[in-house]
Amino acid sequence: MDAFSDVLRGVRARGSLFGRSILTPPWSLHFVDGAPLTLCTLVSGAGWIVPEGAPPQRIGAYDTVLVRGPGTFRFVDEVDTRAVPIACGVGCATPEQGGTRHRLGWHDPGEPAEGASGGSGSAARAGAATTLVVGAYPVRSEISRQLLDALPVLLHVSAGGSADPVLDHLAAEAAVDAPGQQVVLDRLLDWMLVCTLRESFDRPGARPPAWWSAQRDPVAGEALRVLHAEPAAPWTVAALAERAGVSRATLAKRFTDLVGEPPLTYLTRWRMTLAADLLLERPEATLAEVARTVGYADPFGFSAAFKRVRGASPSEFRRAPTARSAHWAP
Repeated sequence: MDAFSDVLRGVRARGSLFGRSILTPPWSLHFVDGAPLTLCTLVSGAGWIVPEGAPPQRIGAYDTVLVRGPGTFRFVDEVDTRAVPIACGVGCATPEQGGTRHRLGWHDPGEPAEGASGGSGSAARAGAATTLVVGAYPVRSEISRQLLDALPVLLHVSAGGSADPVLDHLAAEAAVDAPGQQVVLDRLLDWMLVCTLRESFDRPGARPPAWWSAQRDPVAGEALRVLHAEPAAPWTVAALAERAGVSRATLAKRFTDLVGEPPLTYLTRWRMTLAADLLLERPEATLAEVARTVGYADPFGFSAAFKRVRGASPSEFRRAPTARSAHWAP
């Protein structure tokens, strides 16, 4: 398990597609739920994403935007549009409302232009209407919140990258109403998310999280890989250096330089993140059981480490309403 795969572990689309709308000007869709992460992609046309706390961003066909919550955002034909905002939310996508084409909570004023009804990318891009597909991602784990912490309020990735073929499939699937459709759409949205993040983190001038860049280093990357694969193992700097095939001093310096903290400090923080999820997801588990799962034989030592890193004891964290409210779900 690599660090990127780990932070994506709890970020999954599960029936969270808001809908597909074919729009003609003027329009103003206000996405009001404040999902932790929302993926917006255009099959055709153009418009503006206007988030709270960030400048407007114009997007065109096959562009993708990730919007980080909890702020809301609008999708408009023009920044100064005369259209009255229509509230859109997860209630717009309930299964009893039928197929994707009808799971819409906003006004749908236009009909697809000739050749713009979905299908192949070339056909989808040919139409004059703007076709928007939106998916909201719940974040149900403390692990995945590390991904949100690495993202700006708005992240824009232009067309022409590795996500384009995925969007071809997404456009075609969203245009029909077939058995198993939601499962297909969920998996395509997940694939789109991974491609979008890769493109963003790797583009020139990007400022990806430290662990993203460190993964490709032969020394720090190997240490990160084994720490994520075996977080409960009794790691020492010497043991990590042996796995990486370098001296202790080399491992410690390379890891600290690239990741931003010493390897065992990183390990402790990662263990406490894993423990935080266990405390929320397994309320029946004792502190001793949670401690053993993340590599602590002594629950008292685990509790002290957890409070030092997370700012609250395991019991306090488990009882805190804020711990549960962070787990937004559609």
